[in-house]
Amino acid sequence: MNQKPDCALDRRQFLMQAGSVVTSFAIPGLSGLLRAYDAETSIVLPPLPYAQAALAPSISENTISFHYGKHHQGYVNNAVKLVAGTEYEKMPLEEIVRKTAGKPDLAGIFNNTAQVFNHTFYWKSMKPGGGGKPSGRIGEAIVQSFGGYQKFVEAFSTAATTQFASGWAWLVLDSSKLRVIKTPNAETPLTMSLRPLITIDVWEHAYYLDYQNRRPDYVKAFVDNLLNWDFAEQNMA
Repeated sequence: MNQKPDCALDRRQFLMQAGSVVTSFAIPGLSGLLRAYDAETSIVLPPLPYAQAALAPSISENTISFHYGKHHQGYVNNAVKLVAGTEYEKMPLEEIVRKTAGKPDLAGIFNNTAQVFNHTFYWKSMKPGGGGKPSGRIGEAIVQSFGGYQKFVEAFSTAATTQFASGWAWLVLDSSKLRVIKTPNAETPLTMSLRPLITIDVWEHAYYLDYQNRRPDYVKAFVDNLLNWDFAEQNMA
């Protein structure tokens, strides 16, 4: 966690969030993933899809409060400041991420906008009463791609627990096959021509208040109790 986000809201940001924000989660293809914007900017903090206490006991209300209200909000604040007055100011969030990836002089914009996208995707990757073996189209794809649900669990859990330091583990669609990948820091499948289906945040701020250094316990709780297979199947469309 090498950057402390500035979480103070200035007047413009307050008005953006207090005003009429139009949020859309339509996913017709990769370019439509988690687009959330209003008339002024493509970078906003979308509302959580559940109450802050809804994921307890797997993830506590205290953790969600800090993670969403401080870290995610901080990335939004920083990103809005960094793109102000630039060619990126009015671009959709995903387009900013792709256009700034791999460019050292734009690392600040990439890191903050990619983290806005990744975190928004993470909240949608969970739901109260989630987890367990999926059915339907996503269940069939898990079997075809991994050889069975337990094989997926092993691959996903290994990726999440072995990601060195900060980062993410993802279930992605690569052409017609599902894969598990891991990415460091703010890196995201958006820049790899892969379609993200599910992600787990393994930055320490995602789990340390609840699990301390027991990352495997956090990953198990995510897979068993929280994983939103409905969202994963929606993203396959």
